[in-house]
Amino acid sequence: MDHSTPLITTIAGGLVLAFIFGLIANRLRISPLVGYLIAGIVAGKHTPGFVADEALAHQLAEVGVILLMFGVGLHFSLKDLLSVKKIAIPGAIVQIAVATLLGMGLAYGLGWDMMTGIVFGLCLSTASTVVLLRALEERQLIESQRGKIAIGWLIVEDLAMVLALVLLPAITGIMQQGHSDFTNLAISLGITLGKVIAFIVLMIVVGRRVVPWLLAKSAGTGSNELFTLSVLAIAMGIAYGSVQLFGASFALGAFFAGMVLNESELSHRAAQNTLPLRDAFAVLFFVSVGMLFEPMTLIEQPLAVLGTLVIIVLGKSIAAFLIVRMFGHSKRTALTISASLAQIGEFAFILASMGVALGVLNKDGQSLILAGAILSILLNPLVFNLIGQYLAKTETIEDQIIEEVVEEEVAQVPVDMCNHVILVGYGRVGNILCERLHDQNIPLVVVENSLSRVEILRERDISTVLGNAGNHEIMTLARLDCASCMLVTTPNGYEAGEIVAYARSQRPDLMIIARAHYDDEVEYISERGANHVIMGEREIAQSMIDELHQDRESKKDTMMEGCPI
Repeated sequence: MDHSTPLITTIAGGLVLAFIFGLIANRLRISPLVGYLIAGIVAGKHTPGFVADEALAHQLAEVGVILLMFGVGLHFSLKDLLSVKKIAIPGAIVQIAVATLLGMGLAYGLGWDMMTGIVFGLCLSTASTVVLLRALEERQLIESQRGKIAIGWLIVEDLAMVLALVLLPAITGIMQQGHSDFTNLAISLGITLGKVIAFIVLMIVVGRRVVPWLLAKSAGTGSNELFTLSVLAIAMGIAYGSVQLFGASFALGAFFAGMVLNESELSHRAAQNTLPLRDAFAVLFFVSVGMLFEPMTLIEQPLAVLGTLVIIVLGKSIAAFLIVRMFGHSKRTALTISASLAQIGEFAFILASMGVALGVLNKDGQSLILAGAILSILLNPLVFNLIGQYLAKTETIEDQIIEEVVEEEVAQVPVDMCNHVILVGYGRVGNILCERLHDQNIPLVVVENSLSRVEILRERDISTVLGNAGNHEIMTLARLDCASCMLVTTPNGYEAGEIVAYARSQRPDLMIIARAHYDDEVEYISERGANHVIMGEREIAQSMIDELHQDRESKKDTMMEGCPI
């Protein structure tokens, strides 16, 4: 490796390997995450060939976590967070306690002392935010009630891990002195809690006014580069400040930065502009995890690795399932939360590294944690798929509709109309279309997967169905069978293509009009059955040409009228 350019080498090598193995994984019909992890193993020091800079890879991965959590905050309001506090807070605390006790039990069986067992158990108790968000995004669950509970649960876990990271050095120092000073421990805990609460209050009270104002000022310059830069500066700046000034975490700081920006009209644009960076750095996160893995651990300690994996995938999941069911939530929600927590990630690595540095966790423990993380992340997509197959076999259509009603707390009433227009998506384009169609008294049904938007539409007495337009039950409720036309305004062209393909398979005679941003999206959507695909740039250019022709004709007529005969 050329050490004169370690940053460039690490980024280039990581992304190229991730692309190659991610593409192979995709062709084999498994999650690309598996390919990214394998790319990290190949780039790590424990395998021959190319070796990336491990320290730089971890820092780049941290940037990915910051940007990803900022994006989550952009779609997760304070109202959403408070709405799940009754299940997320006690659920996360009990689940952390159960996982920690299971970890201590395994540590005892391996002959480790109690403090090592506590640190080891804590590392197994927290799930990876990056893995969870990817899983929820793939299944379009982020804005669902189940997604909000899962994200809120992980936020509580993150707060608990922040406390653990702050208190561990203090506790270790007390142990090394040979006596227990509970006064110092209580003071350390109080200071930590005070700092985190101060940061949250500051963001809610001051940040909700300052952050949207800063973004509006940057948007007012008319420069897209400055706007994107302002978004990144706000996300990274607040994340860094939360660590340096309040002792919180980068992820928590970035999340609240996005959350206070959620109320701004520019939040959608901010999310879109940062999406490519979020995806790229999220990939580097998985590569960095793979780099930490030592394959020989699987051969040298197979039973210990299996025990660790059982705690992560089964122990935590069963505990979460029982907790969610005890709080009165449905089986579907309990299984979703269980699958979400059946892996470990970034905080486990940080806490394990600190434990080794402080001498309260041995190298064997760290190796088991890394092995458990790799294997659980590899298995997590499979866990989600198995749960989906189980629900598909055990639930009837009526059960699924009832589940959605209970979980989303909104009535899913079948549409009682025909010859209507189905509008998929109520974003910026969908909003304009909805207004025009409504003003012209054209029968309309909106299909939208955001609960907050559905509530707004229903307050205006507009027929709305909550859910994914690619889902058979949802489109049955929207009466796809007798609709006259479908307008697909989903901003993601490839997602729109799948929706179009489903609708065309159900209604070969249906008029389908969709939007696209790029030429390849136009081709993709057209191939899947859309009658017309509108690309914004083309329509703008055509409108300008039309206006120019009208202006020229108008001036020509005026000149003719002024000419003497």
